[in-house]
Amino acid sequence: MFALVDCNNFYASCERAFQPWLNNRPVAILSNNDGCFISRSSEAKALGLPMAAPEFKYRNFCKEKGIAVLSSNYPLYGDMSSRVMNILGTFTPDMEVYSIDEAFLKFDGFQDYDFNTYGKEIQYKVEKCTGIPISIGLAPTKALSKVANKIGKKFKEKTGGVFVIDSEESRIKALKWTKIETVWGIGRGNLKRLQSQNVKTAYDFTQLTDEWTKKQMGIIGLRLKKDLEGKPTLGLDDDTRDKKAIATTRSFESTYSDIDNIQERISTFAGSCAEKLRAQKSSCNMVLVFLRSDKHKKNDLQDRSSTYVTLPFATDSSLTITNHAVQAVTSIYKKGIKYKKAGVIVTGLVPTNARQLDLFRRENPKHGELMKVMDKINHKYFNKIKIGNQDLQRTWKMRQEHLSPKYTTNINDVIKVK
Repeated sequence: MFALVDCNNFYASCERAFQPWLNNRPVAILSNNDGCFISRSSEAKALGLPMAAPEFKYRNFCKEKGIAVLSSNYPLYGDMSSRVMNILGTFTPDMEVYSIDEAFLKFDGFQDYDFNTYGKEIQYKVEKCTGIPISIGLAPTKALSKVANKIGKKFKEKTGGVFVIDSEESRIKALKWTKIETVWGIGRGNLKRLQSQNVKTAYDFTQLTDEWTKKQMGIIGLRLKKDLEGKPTLGLDDDTRDKKAIATTRSFESTYSDIDNIQERISTFAGSCAEKLRAQKSSCNMVLVFLRSDKHKKNDLQDRSSTYVTLPFATDSSLTITNHAVQAVTSIYKKGIKYKKAGVIVTGLVPTNARQLDLFRRENPKHGELMKVMDKINHKYFNKIKIGNQDLQRTWKMRQEHLSPKYTTNINDVIKVK
């Protein structure tokens, strides 16, 4: 049996856990730099606030409707996610953290359990210990647990947020209710192919032949179909979720015209990419760097330059990647341009333990050990170690005018009881 555990309105729920005045009030969370809305509570959705809408266009709308607007507080969300996952791990040893607010659980050897009761027990403990409400879908396969979760969440008054697909009758009924465009793993390309076959629901999809599915959607599509038929083909950590490219891009808090500030930003972005590479145990063969001027300032000189560097060997070293990124941005920098945005993208990723070695050129062997120590210290002390050409006094230059305190990760922000 599999379970998909999904935190309800996760970002808003994290804020509500420490700010009870937000309960039952519409809440919207902004992206980096307070640019657009990336998360909305159910109340905000009901009022018609669109996802990804620019904040400045809906500023008055939010004031009129009483929507509480907050900057994204990732240290808080990351810590609360870790607490939720730790609790979930006490209910089964087999768990896959799927995203910051979702996890799959697998229950082998739980044949005698009443999963509806067990799901309610999980739900109660998570909410009691963290204040985060969750929905749980349980079913014989991962894909069906996704379907069950949607039903549990959609019909919360009837299901209490926990729904179990445990019979052929309930599986068919759930699939007939599920629209094909909402099925996990059905992208736009496959959706067009399925709609051309008059497939409207997940049940219609399971009625197609295996031959057609494999030919049109590949082996991944066929595995999804089997999973929806109740035949497990997807295990925990069974998908290749490692990224094929990693990007760190940001808008500056103001425009920069000098090369020193731009090099510092690029160095920081490249260091972030290298850290993410090491986290997924990958190395890159190519670094792409770009610069953008402020397109909204029509009277200023405009520039949208980019360049890439092919590295002499695959690497995950912050030192190597940063040096090449800084050289690259220096080559495309134009004096007199007011730059507003920059970014670094590392691509050509290969597993670090399977990278091609070169007889004459290779990474300095000291870098590997140095990066391990650097990552360990940064993880423990929250990014205290930086490359020499990075600004030691700042992390991200983000506009966060509505930022809540870091209640669980900063000792100065811990709630005080009077």
